[in-house]
Amino acid sequence: MVGKRIVIWGPTGSGKTTLSRQLGELLQLGVVELDAIRHATGWDSTPWEEFRLRLADTLDSHSGGWISDGSYSPVSDIYLSRADTLIWLRLPWRTSFRRLLRRTISRAWTREPLYADGGPRESWRLSFLSRKSILWWSISHHRAHLRTSRERLSRLPAHVTVYELRSPSEVEAFLCAVAAKAAAAALPPGASSPPETPSHGTTPPA
Repeated sequence: MVGKRIVIWGPTGSGKTTLSRQLGELLQLGVVELDAIRHATGWDSTPWEEFRLRLADTLDSHSGGWISDGSYSPVSDIYLSRADTLIWLRLPWRTSFRRLLRRTISRAWTREPLYADGGPRESWRLSFLSRKSILWWSISHHRAHLRTSRERLSRLPAHVTVYELRSPSEVEAFLCAVAAKAAAAALPPGASSPPETPSHGTTPPA
């Protein structure tokens, strides 16, 4: 069973934020987007010590449970010490990069502020002509992400349940399973629940 204090990891473009919001709605849990704290008023605008304090306060304010979207190893002890479930979106790099490219072009075109009204903005120069480009980061770090994520998973506390989802269809099946269990939990005592239907032939996780 998925718990009430859920961490979602994955490379940029893997769909962490989308999955966080979908699970938050299904499970009635608050969503904590780590990027929104780190980049509150500009890129990397929140110092690490302040980040740690704000993250701890935010997680503890959700007494009924939460979903943490993002990894950020310098603050991982804050959320992992409280977590009971970790979902790793290990999608193929080409899938994540295609999503990231589409998202980056859209944001550079619209110049919409991210995370909040005063948040940072994507630009054509930052996205395609800078060494700080998120696209270049994805290209140059995807192998390192896979390696370091496995190392970090091996050090997780024993009580943390891990789900590794490797394709969009597995993510969809996972959501179907969670939705079915959430619907069953909402039924009155003694009522029968509808059967679960796996998506694309993938067996949903228990």
